[in-house]
Amino acid sequence: KLKEKFYLDAVAEYVKRLNRFCKLEIIELPEERLPEDPSPAQIEAALSKEADAVRAKLPNGCLVIAMCVEERSSEELARYLADSAAQGASHIVFLIGSSFGMHESLKRQAALRLSMSPMTFPHHLLRVMLLEQIYRAYQINAGSRYHK
Repeated sequence: KLKEKFYLDAVAEYVKRLNRFCKLEIIELPEERLPEDPSPAQIEAALSKEADAVRAKLPNGCLVIAMCVEERSSEELARYLADSAAQGASHIVFLIGSSFGMHESLKRQAALRLSMSPMTFPHHLLRVMLLEQIYRAYQINAGSRYHK
């Protein structure tokens, strides 16, 4: 959950901008609680539970894009979104994993894996960055000057 006002303000701004292009819904799911120093088995079990919770929220027939380690440019994302829309994708879901990542089964379910960078960012900032990139993709596809 976002708490800091500057993150909330940034998200609100991109939600406002994106509403011109798409219906946007942000769904936050709680992260599974783990001990201070979890074992690999505990992490796997938590990621599996989180994956089940995510799947329960996915719209039928949606296109899933998982935020992972594969990198793509803004132009590649724009082309992918345009092609997906042209092929009839009515729901596109971007998944941001918990602090331990995302269950492998969700990654396999994703039609696309996407990363902002090989560096690690806080989830709060990643949400803002992802919204900006989605907005940028719409601007690229619209031929606007936003993307230089």
